[in-house]
Amino acid sequence: MWIDSNIDELKTHILFLEHKGYDITPVTNDLDGLSTLDEKIYDAVLLDHNMPDMDGIRILSKIKKIQPYLPVIMVTQNDEKEVISEAIIHQADDFLMKPVSPRQIVSVLTFLLEYDAITEDHTFQEYVLDFNKRRLLKQQGGIDWQTWIDIHVQLSEWNLRLDKLNAAEDLSETHWMEKQECNTLFARYVEDNYCDWLVGEDSPTLSVDVIYKHVLPEVQAGKQVLFVVVDCMRLDHWLKIEPFLHEDFNITKHYYYSILPTSTLYARNAIFSGLFPLELADRYPDLWVEVDKENTSVNRHEKDFLRLLLERHGIILKPFPHYFKIFDARGEMEYLQWLESTNRISLATVVIDFLDILTHKRSEISLLKQLIPDEAAFRTMAQSWFLHSGLHKILKLLAERGVTVVLTSDHGSILSQRPAKVSSNQPTTNGLRFKMSEGELLCDEEACLRITDPENYMLPDDFGDKNYIIAKEDRYFVYANQFKDYKHQFQGGFQHGGISLEEMILPCVILDPK
Repeated sequence: MWIDSNIDELKTHILFLEHKGYDITPVTNDLDGLSTLDEKIYDAVLLDHNMPDMDGIRILSKIKKIQPYLPVIMVTQNDEKEVISEAIIHQADDFLMKPVSPRQIVSVLTFLLEYDAITEDHTFQEYVLDFNKRRLLKQQGGIDWQTWIDIHVQLSEWNLRLDKLNAAEDLSETHWMEKQECNTLFARYVEDNYCDWLVGEDSPTLSVDVIYKHVLPEVQAGKQVLFVVVDCMRLDHWLKIEPFLHEDFNITKHYYYSILPTSTLYARNAIFSGLFPLELADRYPDLWVEVDKENTSVNRHEKDFLRLLLERHGIILKPFPHYFKIFDARGEMEYLQWLESTNRISLATVVIDFLDILTHKRSEISLLKQLIPDEAAFRTMAQSWFLHSGLHKILKLLAERGVTVVLTSDHGSILSQRPAKVSSNQPTTNGLRFKMSEGELLCDEEACLRITDPENYMLPDDFGDKNYIIAKEDRYFVYANQFKDYKHQFQGGFQHGGISLEEMILPCVILDPK
């Protein structure tokens, strides 16, 4: 519909639009326009700002009350800021300045009405090109750890792009299958190279390197630094959060590999101590707890590990480094109050547990399974949580105070779809993606990495009889004698501890206040 009191003077424009395939209803006044909206469905409205009977802004307001999602393009010769601001307030979808050409109208209509279709078509073509490049890389073989980071970043970015498409089921299925294939190849790569990394042979940044490579250089540059570890934050979760930080921060992105097992006990203690689990157990046996028999936290010594790391390297900071862990909204408010009352920090560290708690509780609470049925829903949930979280408020406050933030994760998680039978002649730990036992652990070799020589993996071997199994790809461990029951309980759960791109390759970002 085109509402303009001088519509008769626009016949050539209408003929041009009709030639381009648009069906135009010309209307000369507000009453006819509003009544016609009740009788016929339109894709868009062209509305002249300068109408004799009723101001164009008032007409716009009435149209939006009748059909709030109908695109309205305001045509005006008044370019004053007040006019444009008022049109924006009343939800005009676009503007055209007079004199307007038919081609301008077609451009605006194409953008408003065909945006999704054009985007989807282009996305499909672009995905095919990217897919073929990755396939060629995999066929050539010899992918190194940096290339696996690049592949995981690409796949994660495609996760978000495909989430936005309404009619991309076939493309999403192809993407899911490609991720499975990549995880199969990645697991083989890790199995072949991981032990070499631990002795420094062509090694990526690992959990033990994070503070040395990304935190201490910022501190030693004289900055106030907050080190944030968001437990169980995947790379695609970070990508959902990132857009909301650009207003306040300049962002430098790095990536690192979590150590194995990709569990909080091993990975996060390695971050704070700068030591592998075997080194922690040897140096600080009173602080290292691998099996928690008293139901207390196996990560309760992170503050001590950080202090010991600094002491080992003769690093003295004033004021003394501060550590805090946030479990809930009360903890968020308590930490905000501490920040507001603190004049200066040297190095402060905070652990945010929400995403890890959500990951574990999802398997136990049916309502959460309904709210987070798949990875796309998990990404949306992570974004929604962040926007309304104390962490968002904390980062805003730090940006105002000029504090640099180093933000990372200790491990990710994967949607576990395939059960793998496991058995042992001794008690085992409870993890679904990794298990440890002092007896023999049996599992299909395709499903897991069996570790019978823990010291080669820098894992503790207290009495020389420990064994570990670590799940590969999207598998999870189920005891053979309770297979059906546990399969039903844990099928389709987000788990961590194993070998996958989602669990191992993680963001570590430097946020410098603007």
